[in-house]
Amino acid sequence: MSIHQVISAKVSLISVGDNEVLPTLLNPLRRKRQQVNVDGVSNTKACHLLLKNKGISPSIPPQSNSEYWKERHPRNEAVKELKEDKLAEWKKDRGYHKLSLAEIAMFRYKQLLNHKLTLRDDNDQVSETLASVKEMDSVIRLGVPVYQQTN
Repeated sequence: MSIHQVISAKVSLISVGDNEVLPTLLNPLRRKRQQVNVDGVSNTKACHLLLKNKGISPSIPPQSNSEYWKERHPRNEAVKELKEDKLAEWKKDRGYHKLSLAEIAMFRYKQLLNHKLTLRDDNDQVSETLASVKEMDSVIRLGVPVYQQTN
């Protein structure tokens, strides 16, 4: 059962690129991921290599000006769909719409919890943010119905 729980979070005090964030989010996970849905900013060779090494199928839509990579690269399938104007079908087939669940989680975080940091120290702000994410997960779990089969 999916309850749209946050399974990984990263707080950075500096601006970092997706090549740095994706490993930080994936490496601590104990559960095996079959597929990762990320936006086009992660459509880099480094991100694809990381996912390949972890045995994770990437679901990353190419940007409109994308070209093919080396022969038989998994990304080429998406580029082909883009060039044939079938990217919407590719997204549907890959379940790419699930990425919006992460965006919904961020919306919940900002709406349900105090979206302004109250602590002044950088390290304390990181702790405050991660504590808020954990609190949000607790609230979400409370709202998930428990089903019991009756005879």
